[in-house]
Amino acid sequence: MTSPHAALWPRYDRPVDLAEIETVPLDDRGLPATTYDALARAASLWPARTALRVLPDATRWEQPVERTYAQLLEAVAHHAAVLRAAGVDRDDAVAVLSPNCLELVETILAAQRAGIVAPINPAMDGGHVADLLRRSGARVLVAAGPELDSGVVAKLADVIAGTSVEIVFLLRPTGGTSADVPSIPGARIVAYLADAPAGPDVDDTVITDDIASLFHTGGTTGTPKLAAHTHRNELANSWMIAANSVLDEDSVLFAALPLFHVNALMVTVLSPILRGQTVVWAGPLGYRDPALYGVFWRLVERHRIATMSAVPTVYSVLAQCPVDADISSLRACIVGASMLPPAVRTAFESHTGTRLLEGYGLTEATCASVRSFLDGQPAGSVGQRMPYQYIRAVDESWGDVPDGVVGRIVVSGPTVFAGYVRARSATGFQLDTAGSVHDGWLDTGDLGSVTAEGFLTLTGRAKDLIIRGGHNIDPGVVEDVLLDHPDVTGAGVVGRPDVHSGEVPVGYVTLRADASVTGEQLATWASRRVSEAAAAPKAVTVVDALPMTDVGKPHKLALRATATTAALRAALDDAGCQTEVSTRIDDGAVVAVVTPHVDPDTTASVLDGFPIRWEWADILP
Repeated sequence: MTSPHAALWPRYDRPVDLAEIETVPLDDRGLPATTYDALARAASLWPARTALRVLPDATRWEQPVERTYAQLLEAVAHHAAVLRAAGVDRDDAVAVLSPNCLELVETILAAQRAGIVAPINPAMDGGHVADLLRRSGARVLVAAGPELDSGVVAKLADVIAGTSVEIVFLLRPTGGTSADVPSIPGARIVAYLADAPAGPDVDDTVITDDIASLFHTGGTTGTPKLAAHTHRNELANSWMIAANSVLDEDSVLFAALPLFHVNALMVTVLSPILRGQTVVWAGPLGYRDPALYGVFWRLVERHRIATMSAVPTVYSVLAQCPVDADISSLRACIVGASMLPPAVRTAFESHTGTRLLEGYGLTEATCASVRSFLDGQPAGSVGQRMPYQYIRAVDESWGDVPDGVVGRIVVSGPTVFAGYVRARSATGFQLDTAGSVHDGWLDTGDLGSVTAEGFLTLTGRAKDLIIRGGHNIDPGVVEDVLLDHPDVTGAGVVGRPDVHSGEVPVGYVTLRADASVTGEQLATWASRRVSEAAAAPKAVTVVDALPMTDVGKPHKLALRATATTAALRAALDDAGCQTEVSTRIDDGAVVAVVTPHVDPDTTASVLDGFPIRWEWADILP
C-alpha cells in the first residue's frame, strides 16, 4: 500500500543516496512547523493506529497501556490547556522532573504546545536541579508523584526553595490510579496534572523558530549547561533520523532511555510521530531495570520490535542474555553516547544475528549528526553526515585539514542549537553559545577525521588530550589498542599527574565475565601496539565499570580524579607522609584535598611537585 506521505521519505539506505536527497531543499520537504503540528498530522493520518505501548514495569511486560495517535493528541491538548490555565505562556519554561511513564510522554509534548519544556534528570543532585530551575525561570514544575518516584517528592521542597516555582503538577505511574495529593512546602498549588482544571484549548500561533525545549548537558564539569532548541531544530533532526529505508511506518520501536535526554525525545518520540510508527516504552527504570533483561527477547517477539536505541553497556549485557524467543523482527539496533568497543559489537552481533549501527551527535546539535549504514561504510567510521548537516575537521585557526587527517570536528546546519541559557529575564531568555559557534559552525570539542563523502572517524575529545613532556597524546589511540584485545569490553585512558613528565597515560578497562587477563598484561599488550612510545600506558587497571555521566557518556573527569588520587597517595606514602587524599571536580578541573596527620611541610613539598591544584581540608589536625 502506498504511504499517504511517501513524498516526504526519499530512498535512504545507502551512502550514495545523500547527494540525491540534498537536491531538494529541506524547506521544500513539507515538514510540520512545530512538534504539536507533527502530532496533529499523525492523528489526522492514522487516528486509530497505536502510537504508544507503555509498560508499567518489566515484571508487567505483558500488560502495556496503549494510546492511539488520536488519544495521544487528545491527552496532549488537555495537558497543554491545563498548563496554559496555570499561566504558562508561549515563552515560559515548564520544568519536568520525573522518570519515564505514559503521562511523561504526553507532558513533554504538551509543554512544547503551551510553552517550552525543560526536562531535568530526577536523579541529579538537588543543588544542580535548583540551579537549572532558576536558570529556566520556570514557575510551573511537573514532577513524579509519590507512587511513581517517592524520592522526587521527598526533595521537592528543597529544590524549589529559592526558585520561581510556585505550581507543582504531579504524574502517576503508568496504569496508576488516583492517590492523595501530598503537601509540598513552598508550592502555592499542588495537583495531579490529569485531574487539574483545563482552560480553553491553546490556539496561539507558534512559529518554527520559537524555542521548543531546554535540555541540560551531561554535566561533567560541574553544573550542567542548559541548551535551547527551536522547533526547527527538533523537526529537522527528527526528519533526518526518521528518513531511513531500514524502517517503514509499520516498524515498531523500543524505547528505554530517559526522557530528560534528547535521544529519547528525538529518536523515540518525534521521529516515530513523523512516520506514524508504534513505540513500546519500558517502565520508569528503563534499561536500569534488571528484570527487563530476563524478558527482553520475549518482549521483542511479542511486539515484533524492529529497532532500539541504547548505549554500549546495554548491548554488552544483552549479549549475555540467552535468546529464548523469535527475534527475527529486529532489523538493526542503534548505539551511541560513547565509543562502541569491538568486543561488544562482536558479542552482540554473533549472539543475536542483528547488526549494531553507530550514530554520533551532541545536545548542542539537537541530537544526531551522523548515521551508519548496513553496507557501504568505511571500517572504523561512526557513519556519514546526515542530510543538510555539514561536517569538517579543522585546525586551531578553523582552517580545513586534509581528508583523513585528524582535527577538531565542527558541524553546521539547521540542527545547531540557539544557545545556552544564561538567565531568564522579563524580556525572555538570555542565550549565548559560549564561543562554541563561529559563522554558523559548532565546535563539538571532538577530535576526528572526515572524508570527502562525509564519513566521520572519531579519535577522542580535544579537552582529553594528554600532554606528556610537551608531547600531545590522543587517548582515543590508546583506547582503540586496548579495545582490540578480545577480553576488553570497555576502555578509558586519561592523564595521570607525574612529577617528571607533567602527566602520563594510564588506562582503565572492563573485561568479559570469564576473562583472566591482568592489568599488567594489558599494559604490556598496549605498549607493544601503540604507534609511539610516549603513548604507552604506564599502568592499566581492571575495574567493574567505567564511570558514566547521567546521559551515558564516558566521564573522563571521574577517571582523572581516580588516577590523580592514586598518584598522590603513592607519592605521599613513598615520602612517609601520613596523609589522607581525596579529590573533587571543580569547573572541569580535578582538585586534590589533603589532610596531613603529621609533617604538613613535607606533604606540601610532595604535592607541589605535581602539576595539579590542591588544597588543605577545612579542618587540620
